[in-house]
Amino acid sequence: MASLNVRIFKRAMLSVVRKSGQRLVRERRSCHEKYIRIRHMLGMTKRCLAIIDLINDYLDHWDSDKACHLIENTNSVVRAFRQSGLPVIWVRQEFRADLSDAFLEMREKNIRIAIEGTRGAQLHADLDWNPNDVTIIKKRYSAFFKTELEHLLAEDEVGELVLCGINTHACIRMAAIDAYQRDLRVLLVADCIDSYNDEHARVSLDYMDGKIAKVVTAAEINDILRSNVAALPAE
Repeated sequence: MASLNVRIFKRAMLSVVRKSGQRLVRERRSCHEKYIRIRHMLGMTKRCLAIIDLINDYLDHWDSDKACHLIENTNSVVRAFRQSGLPVIWVRQEFRADLSDAFLEMREKNIRIAIEGTRGAQLHADLDWNPNDVTIIKKRYSAFFKTELEHLLAEDEVGELVLCGINTHACIRMAAIDAYQRDLRVLLVADCIDSYNDEHARVSLDYMDGKIAKVVTAAEINDILRSNVAALPAE
């Protein structure tokens, strides 16, 4: 009899938990839809933050102060996006151990970096990554190449892509150009992007700023997000 009561109790608790979870999903969806409607009413472009390639295999070779500065600034923008209810997407490279899905230079020179299942392919531990955030695996420089990024942005009605990460002259530049070619506005957060080659980074930024993208600072984008939140009507 006691065993039967325990089973009945467990079933009842499971039902309660399931219903609570379903209610939470419905409430979150309702809030998101309301947020989208309000933004449309105010004529506000929806933004999405994409953080590219801040993985251990890359940052381990950087000057520690430089890497720390990049991570701290990026985390500040991540927090601002979350507080604004806007999407955050993490993009990182990852390749098979045999390099069969890697790009030509890696295969020809046997460059073994960002290998799946290793610490090197994972995001840096100090980043404000959240399990609820979307994480995209890419195989080439562009975050759009054979990934679901374009679909996710269209589904979420994003009109402006904000980019953080590395390297300015390669993966950031490719993502910015590919976003622009898809009629998305692009913001490059100057103190949240960086490169191992300063000259190539400078030339890339000079080319993109005012044409492909607009260059801003972390403080500027955070202020913009705060002012947009303040403009939303109270519940």
